[in-house]
Amino acid sequence: MKNLNKLFLIVFSLIMTVSIYSQNGLNISESTLSWEGKKITGSGHNGSLQFGDSNVIVENGKIISGVISVDMTSITCEDLTGKGKKSLEMHLKSEDFFSVNKYNMASLTIATVSKNVASGILTIKDISHPISFSLIKSNGGYTAELVFDRSKYDVKHSSGSFFENLGDKLILDEIELSAELKLN
Repeated sequence: MKNLNKLFLIVFSLIMTVSIYSQNGLNISESTLSWEGKKITGSGHNGSLQFGDSNVIVENGKIISGVISVDMTSITCEDLTGKGKKSLEMHLKSEDFFSVNKYNMASLTIATVSKNVASGILTIKDISHPISFSLIKSNGGYTAELVFDRSKYDVKHSSGSFFENLGDKLILDEIELSAELKLN
């Protein structure tokens, strides 16, 4: 009888936990992730990335934590076409930037969410740093806006943090990401 009571307590606790917290995978086919990088001159490039396997924990309809993965091999440039597009995409995937042959996934671990600000850990090229970003509930999901300093993740090409006298070849260290997150 004792074992039956313990089993009942475990099952009841599990049911209560599932009803309070639900894990939802990120709907990869409906979610979008865009990036933008700029030069000192104000010009720049933008494009997109695809999400990898990701899970978030939702409580009362709100994201409270999770891990979101990004497939770095999917990086594209959307403001160029033809040879220029292909050349920039190959360069972004190279050792000069994100070294996607060695580091094909990046991740964002969401540790806390308070009002419309989330905090967590951003990992790129196996280098992790704390980060805060906006996370706002929207129609059918969330929008997120995040700015990270690429120099903290050993992305050196044309960075003023690593090289001097770059003039108008300087690429700013701040990379802007914006996402539309749709949950399953």
